[in-house]
Amino acid sequence: MKKTLNIDPQLLHEAKQACGAPSETETVRRGLEALVRHAAYQRLRLLRGSEKRAPDVPRRRIQEAAKY
Repeated sequence: MKKTLNIDPQLLHEAKQACGAPSETETVRRGLEALVRHAAYQRLRLLRGSEKRAPDVPRRRIQEAAKY
């Protein structure tokens, strides 16, 4: 999809350097993905402690024995 955006050139340059993207399009894509991840994280954070009777869950996955 093509869109016309007005982006500050200095901000785009700094973002491109910060994320190591090879192109301006990739820079914008990575930035949008980061924004979506952050919003999802914030929504999950708001739920923290909202279920009073929830059992405690292990924080790390238990490694299963490798099947050969």
